[in-house]
Amino acid sequence: MKQGKKISGGRYTKNRKKKSYEIAGQRRIVKIGEEKRKIQKKRGGKKKSVLLKAKFVNIQGKNKKTEIKNVLETPSNRFLARQNILTKGTIIQTEFGKVKITNRPTQEGIVNGILIE
Repeated sequence: MKQGKKISGGRYTKNRKKKSYEIAGQRRIVKIGEEKRKIQKKRGGKKKSVLLKAKFVNIQGKNKKTEIKNVLETPSNRFLARQNILTKGTIIQTEFGKVKITNRPTQEGIVNGILIE
């Protein structure tokens, strides 16, 4: 739909409101801390496990589960690193070295990563 006004000066009106499944859900952030999950109801009777806090990361290649010590950097937004928020692409410090998160923790309910150093 066009934004703004018509040539005549009138406003464009929406033809309908959004349906409940079209409305965006609440933004979730995953922080470092004791494991905390939430079960969310989805369309068609399905359920989704949502991660709210994470303490461990699964390292691919080593097949190890190790504790997250600190968030070093987040390429998408430097302010997320200061708040210790885990997102895809975030580089974290573990006892094995630097690990890059390869999945979306808020969507999958688990944190996976690969060693970069």
